Amino acid sequence: MTQAPATSRRGELDALRSLVVVGLVFFHAALVFDARDDFYVKNDTTTEATTILAGLGVVWAMPLLFVVAGIGAWHSLRKRSPGGFAAERLLRLGVPLVFATLTIVPVPQYLRLRADPAYDEAYPRFLLRFFDVRLSPGDVPFVVQGELFETGHLWFIVLLLTFSLVLAAAVRWAPAVHPPPPSLWTLAALAVPVAVICAAVGLEEGLGAWSRWAYLLFFLYGFLLASDDAYRPLIRRTAPWTAGLGALFFLAGAPAFLSSDDPFTEMSPLPIGARALFGLAGWCCVLAILGFLDRPRSASGGTRPRKPAYLATASLPLYVLHQPIVVAVAFTVVRWELPAPLKYLIIVVVSLGVLVAAYDLLVRRTRVTRLVFGMRGKP
Repeated sequence: MTQAPATSRRGELDALRSLVVVGLVFFHAALVFDARDDFYVKNDTTTEATTILAGLGVVWAMPLLFVVAGIGAWHSLRKRSPGGFAAERLLRLGVPLVFATLTIVPVPQYLRLRADPAYDEAYPRFLLRFFDVRLSPGDVPFVVQGELFETGHLWFIVLLLTFSLVLAAAVRWAPAVHPPPPSLWTLAALAVPVAVICAAVGLEEGLGAWSRWAYLLFFLYGFLLASDDAYRPLIRRTAPWTAGLGALFFLAGAPAFLSSDDPFTEMSPLPIGARALFGLAGWCCVLAILGFLDRPRSASGGTRPRKPAYLATASLPLYVLHQPIVVAVAFTVVRWELPAPLKYLIIVVVSLGVLVAAYDLLVRRTRVTRLVFGMRGKP
């Protein structure tokens, strides 16, 4: 490593987290009207146009969250021992995971069943069936399985917690690893494993249309990018090129994706090539976004880091809350006799309002609620 990175808070990373989490409300509301996705609540009329529009966000949004998490892991491990980092991750991710799984994760699954007029099971009885689970060690890290049980949208937290604990163990027990020096070739070479995993292993539709192992790479790449300050000017300088390449790879692979019966797992040349291009596009898009939004402070600027914005500190609880709220709002709105675009607008606006209100009034104001939603600090 040529230089220890600066420790001041990077405000653009907070903004990126907030952007992605708020964008997930728009994304999941769109799935209500999508002809391909098996979302919890579906409108009577659907369209394939949402598949194309959703793909524009899917290609970069969740990979970006894992890269940002990897960057944060680097800085956290500079301040803590591996054991302290693992304990902090268990507190900030493990506690919200358990709490939300026991309280709000079952709601979307119940509303899916309630969409059938013939289904009239009471919610307490449904919960007994939902938590009728078994261990399935073969599906790491989703080792708890059941007929109705699911982690829902919290798959992101399951993966992030798992990756963090593995990283803590690796830092503790593995010998020191010298990362490759920052260069254009390094950034280009990092795209290859992503493309190979997407092509050879396949994509998982229920995990944001990416492979869990590709997410592991993005997490580790974020850790790598944070390890040397020389990566930042390099990423800024190449952002126009990576943006252009990302768009090119995405457009080249999209027709094959849309024309395949099962583009996520089919092992024929066309979908394999489409997935490889998708992986290349994802890495390029992540680099472009990081580069365009990273602006160095001027020499005359102050050195005191700015306080995080209101929504930036709320990213994790907003993520935990957003999908059950969207599903609950959509469950009511899809029954109304209105045009689909108007229904979509209502679902988005009402969901955002309820989401922010729930965070502000029910989460951030007490120590207990902040703890169970993974927030630091006092109310």
